[in-house]
Amino acid sequence: MKRSSNGRILTTHAGSLPRPAELDDAVDHGTENVAAYANTLKRSVADVVGKQADVGIDVVNDGEFGKSSWTGYLTGRLGGFVARPPRPGAAAPWLGTDRNTFAEFYEEAAREGKLWYRPDGRLRTPPPPAQWVCTGPITYTGQAAVKQDIDNLRAALHGPHVEEAFLPVAAPASTEAGRRNEYYPSDEAYVYALADALKVEYESIHKAGFLVQVDDAFIPALWDRLQDSLGLEEYRAFCAMRIEALNHALRDIPEERVRYHLCWGSWHGPHSTDIPLRDIVDLMLRVKAQAYSIEAGNVRHEHEYHIWEDVRLPTGKILIPGVVSHATNVLEHPELVAERLRRYADRVGAENVIGGTDCGLGGRVHPQLVWAKLRVLVEGAALASKAVAAT
Repeated sequence: MKRSSNGRILTTHAGSLPRPAELDDAVDHGTENVAAYANTLKRSVADVVGKQADVGIDVVNDGEFGKSSWTGYLTGRLGGFVARPPRPGAAAPWLGTDRNTFAEFYEEAAREGKLWYRPDGRLRTPPPPAQWVCTGPITYTGQAAVKQDIDNLRAALHGPHVEEAFLPVAAPASTEAGRRNEYYPSDEAYVYALADALKVEYESIHKAGFLVQVDDAFIPALWDRLQDSLGLEEYRAFCAMRIEALNHALRDIPEERVRYHLCWGSWHGPHSTDIPLRDIVDLMLRVKAQAYSIEAGNVRHEHEYHIWEDVRLPTGKILIPGVVSHATNVLEHPELVAERLRRYADRVGAENVIGGTDCGLGGRVHPQLVWAKLRVLVEGAALASKAVAAT
């Protein structure tokens, strides 16, 4: 994995970028011509890689264009599941105590569609309510889909100059959320079966020469839902087993080819009950990854850089703090971005820091703001690099 060196702090982002309307149209209208859709997807990936390079992002990806959503894409890549109507009164897995505490806000936000940014004004018919239930052995069936992701990214990289490229994947814990088990004898057996299936996707990306970024929002985000039934130590044990399952899936991939992205769910709400990073930072550092992507611009978590004053970043590891945020439409100032990066550089060393985003920007702020935020990220990293070099 490329590191910040020679006095220059590198930049990257968490994954999701704004999808072009023509790509969504092809999906929404159920394009019968598979080749036409494939060509649209390939052009879209080439365009988004070029935009990242033009802005100055060093470590790029495909914008997650080949996926329906960050975990929903696995519906078409995992065997052993059937769709059923959801149980009456079933709540979304990412909303719990915070929703109850701020019930009036959430009622209004849900009614007006404000929990997530909607990229355009078109009315979209929601899919029929369904819950995926595991009723048989879990298998990986997405070989063709992941090959398409790999081929499109590889083709897109032929022209632009970038330092490196990554493809995001979902962690076992985040794949498990919202998918009920009725086949395996225990939660542990179920999660490890997911890990064994996901291992195929992880290794396909690694063998293609790309970095594997594992997205794991539900490790921290489920605390909001489970804290009323589990104490902190019980919750840490809940997370620890799932992290060990992830390491099981990553066991044949070198640590220096893996990034681990951890966030708190990223919906536009108060996040008053987010688990503090300090309570799980040791678990995060157990993940077999060289780099850890964390929220650092979100005002609920910006102060957590102080953790690294007494928690030692292990030798060889890298932090990717989110120094521009998906959580606000306010455009960060480059000097603020530089200041945020220097907080981490001062504590763990500039060579161990890469500037990033809190979470995926696509679908969370307006596309025009996404590219403005990425430009500010690059400008702020340049300012921080100069300041670090001068010290």
